[in-house]
Amino acid sequence: MDIHPSAVVSPHARLDPSVKVGPFCIIGDHVTIGQETVLFSHVSIVGHTQIGARNRIYPFVSIGGPPQDIGYKGEDTRVIIGDDNIIREYSSINRATTKQDWETVIGNGNYIMAYSHIAHDCFLGNKIIMSNLTTLAGHITIGDYTNLSGLAAVHQFVRIGAHVFVGGKAAIERDVPPFMITAGDRARLYGINRIGLSRHGFSHETIDGLKRAYRIIWRENKKLNEGVDQVRKEMKPFPELEMLLDFLGDSERGIMR
Repeated sequence: MDIHPSAVVSPHARLDPSVKVGPFCIIGDHVTIGQETVLFSHVSIVGHTQIGARNRIYPFVSIGGPPQDIGYKGEDTRVIIGDDNIIREYSSINRATTKQDWETVIGNGNYIMAYSHIAHDCFLGNKIIMSNLTTLAGHITIGDYTNLSGLAAVHQFVRIGAHVFVGGKAAIERDVPPFMITAGDRARLYGINRIGLSRHGFSHETIDGLKRAYRIIWRENKKLNEGVDQVRKEMKPFPELEMLLDFLGDSERGIMR
């Protein structure tokens, strides 16, 4: 195992023999790190934290620290991080509170850029990009292949669907449906994320169908439930449309308009 002599690694931590730990890293008692993960330097990983394989964790990242929640009393909540993630400098990922599932979860293949913050009880899917200084409050869910531009801030309990593009400095207060573009201070929707969907291999028919659903639900000045009912009556179902409509039906915080 390649551990720099200046690193402080608990004898109770479980590290795969292929893990590399750079100078001045700190690894706590209850940490598990999978094969070929690299900690470059000055990385702090504490608490009940599980990290998978082939992750790259850059200097001054903090993972597994206690949640910034005044109700937290030191319970053994967790951080679970999957495989093939890149976590850049000065980012922070807090362990969960006891108010949800006791877990902060990050999936596979995500790119978390410098100075990003992922708060307690967040659930991130796969292939997400968080640009510099992106901030997630607690209890946020983000779907696969979503791209958050720099300085975006997301309010607690908000859900962001899959394949969403969030513009720079956007303030997200309500749920963002999958396949959308949202931007602006007190952000609003700007239509279907056509370029992103094309890049990920969605057909023209699927994109055109989602655009039609968007026009009916958001552009025809009707109530949300009326637009959803009209889409169900007038459009032939396809998987992405069902995913969109299901997301709308499950919202508790309210849907961005």
